[in-house]
Parts: sequence; structure tokens; C-alpha cells
Amino acid sequence: MKPSLEVRIAGLTLRNPVLVASGIIGYGREYERLVDLERIGGIVTKTVTLHARAGNPPPRICETPSGMLNSIGIENPGLQGFLEQKVPILRELPCAAIVSVEGEDVGEFCELVRGVDGSGAAHAIEVNISCPNVGPHGLRYSTDAGMAREVMNAIRPLTRLPLIAKLTPNVTRIAEIAQACEDCGADAVSLVNTFIGMAVDARARRPILGTVLGGLSGPAIKPLALAKLWETVQAVDIPVVGMGGIARPIDAVEFLLTGATAVEVGTAMFANPALPEDCVGAIEQAVAALPSAHVEDLIGALEVPEGRGVIRAGKAARREAGRHAS
Repeated sequence: MKPSLEVRIAGLTLRNPVLVASGIIGYGREYERLVDLERIGGIVTKTVTLHARAGNPPPRICETPSGMLNSIGIENPGLQGFLEQKVPILRELPCAAIVSVEGEDVGEFCELVRGVDGSGAAHAIEVNISCPNVGPHGLRYSTDAGMAREVMNAIRPLTRLPLIAKLTPNVTRIAEIAQACEDCGADAVSLVNTFIGMAVDARARRPILGTVLGGLSGPAIKPLALAKLWETVQAVDIPVVGMGGIARPIDAVEFLLTGATAVEVGTAMFANPALPEDCVGAIEQAVAALPSAHVEDLIGALEVPEGRGVIRAGKAARREAGRHAS
């Protein structure tokens, strides 16, 4: 039996659960000679803001042990530039295009969602309420459940496209933010965005990044990301897209086992552009070993000893409960 890797996030069907995270390959064309986009589920675009942004002052990237700090600051052409320059590219992609948007206030989020919805080029919208590199507003919507609700309530009536709320790990209880987004119509949540970090040049006695603080990504954050994912899938009924530190193909399988419906591959692609395709191969191999040969039975199949039995992650637990009820 040929393994089935197809997954659904609300009205979006992906040929497999592997996406490229926002900010890694721009709008697809930048990596088309390095990544076979026909082999992966889709890409999440560079985040679009209402007005064009030049980004933060350099230095904007710093390598750290097992990771990378960045403070790019969402450099992008703005909504109008996106509609004129990038939409034609997205329409030609051989995979799903999920457009990431970020606003400074609720009004900007609304304008962005209207614009992206009207472009006809997006299969879904990732609502970036968690960027740490664009000033105080970048994190406030994903660190306060009330503000997250305010954004999601405002934008939900504006589009029929699936809305995926991207969450920050820089909170005490990420599940509370995820639940707030679910309550207000989010079709899925994605996590984790980067952890706030800092690097220092001891000889120069200066911070290395031009903005002092940046976002930490890379293999160093994988255990933290998995913990946030585990917490979230226990709390919500909507799909969760997992990311953070995926550097080897088997890492993607670990995220699915922990309860992610799909995964986003990011920083490690700078060293290995073929990683998304390799992740698809690892998932396909894991699914082929299942009696059903369907990826749905891999998602949330982590078995955690509890007393004499086991507990399962999110969807798998609810599927099993349904079987027993019937």
C-alpha cells in the first residue's frame, strides 16, 4: 500500500505535512533551483506588512552554539508591493502558498487580510502575532490572550481562507493564547516562533546584534519547541503546525508524533536546502511502517506512560476515545 501523506488544515489540503517556514525562501522563487517545491506541502511566505519595511540596522544575524540569532525586522515591500510583485510568483508555485501577515494594530491586520484574500494567490493566511524584532507591538498580541482575541475577532469575518495564528514561546502558558485564538475562529495555530535571545562581544564590550536582542532559532530550541507543542495539542481541537529546531529528517517525525498536523522547516535550510524533501522522505518511511499507511495515524501517536496505561497527544487521544465510545 502506497503511504498517504495528505493532511488537512480546515479547507486547506496539503500533499504532505512539510512546509517551509516564513522568512527562509522568500516567496518561493529564491530557492526554486535548490528545493523541489513539487515534493513538499507548501511554503509560508516572507511576512507582509502594510507599509514597506527596510528592516533593522545591521548586524542582523549572529551564529550561536547550535543556533542562530536574527533581528531582520521583517524587511518586505509592503502590501502594495506584495500585490504587484509577489502575487504573480505565488500563482505559479507548484505547492500551497500560505501568506504571512503582521500588523502594528488591529486596523492594519484587517487591511492586510483583506488585501491577501482579494489577491487570489493565497491558500491560507498565517497571522504573525509573535515577531520579536519589530518593536513593542510585535509580541503584545501573542502574549496577551485578550489582545489575541481582539485581532482574531476582527479578521475572522474578512476571509474564508484558513487562518493560522503564529504564536510566540515567550509566554508562561502558550496553551491559553492558543485557546483564545481557537475561540475566535482561528483554523489552526503554528508554533513556536523564535525565543528572545542576546549575544555579546566580550572584547568589544558590545552586543553583537544592532538591536541588542533578537530571535533564537535552530537545533538549540527543539526540546523547548516540542514542550510548547505538547502543551498546546492537549488544549485545543484545531490543528497545530509545529516548528522550532528541525535540523534532521527524523525531527519532523518527532513533531508529528507529539501532535503536530504539519511542520515548518526553517533555519537549518541555510546549511541544507534539501532538508524539507528529506523530511518528507522520513515521514513517508515512518508512515509506510504503519498498518494503515496513513499519516493521520502517525500524528499524535506518541505514547506517554501514565500509571498502567499510556496517554496520547491531542488528536490521537480524541480518536481513541471516539473508538471506545462507539
